[in-house]
Amino acid sequence: MGDALAGRVALVTGASRGIGAAIAVRFASEGAAVALVARSLEPGSGGHLAGSLRETGDAVTAAGGRAFPIVADLSDAGCDRSAIVAQTVGELGPVDVLVNNAAACFYLSIDDTSERRLRVAYEVNVITPYLLTKAVVPAMRERGAGWIVNITSAIVDTNQLDSPQQARSSTYAPSKAALDRLTVSFATELRDTGIAINALAPERAVATEGATAVMDLPPEWCEPVDVMADAALALATCDPTEENGRVVRSGPYLRARGLVS
Repeated sequence: MGDALAGRVALVTGASRGIGAAIAVRFASEGAAVALVARSLEPGSGGHLAGSLRETGDAVTAAGGRAFPIVADLSDAGCDRSAIVAQTVGELGPVDVLVNNAAACFYLSIDDTSERRLRVAYEVNVITPYLLTKAVVPAMRERGAGWIVNITSAIVDTNQLDSPQQARSSTYAPSKAALDRLTVSFATELRDTGIAINALAPERAVATEGATAVMDLPPEWCEPVDVMADAALALATCDPTEENGRVVRSGPYLRARGLVS
């Protein structure tokens, strides 16, 4: 157990499973108190997907951190994102690190994509990160320090028309591209405030519960989820004057920093 985040408060969305859960536990191992946001509180409440806030919370506690679960449906336009931040502040203290990890991922043809699914994709992947950032920034700016990590996707880098990745990605890829662009916009607006805002994507696929539910992922296509957790930790402890407005991929970023060979 380290102390890179000792005394700091992190808020992680989509924390009931997958990349979000791994990041929350990694942060806890470095001393953070972590607010965990997702829809599924108890084991078995996530429908066909394994994972819950209770289980992640137990793992956070075992790693040496403090967990505070917050049940919220980030796909609902009526969800009060500022209230999520207020709950975190009331229980744990001011948010030092925000990780916008929750994602709505649909791989459907244009004919099979309903307007509701289209709106959900942007509600979770773009609007929620925007509003949570808006809610945490005033206190970060007042303290002169803060770290925001937006979890995005390398699919936005794929432009070939014959790529199988692009087929059926008309909701997911564009919304994640918007999150990349939002990262740069916010970082530019808030430069010199002590706040680092960066975007992070896996170099390769991560075989999370959600990903494997919508596609087959051979092992050779995947990277360990711990790579994303380590990269998120690096961005959550970076020097804002050195790293801000960056859109990075997990493996190359860690190798460039000398954190992996």
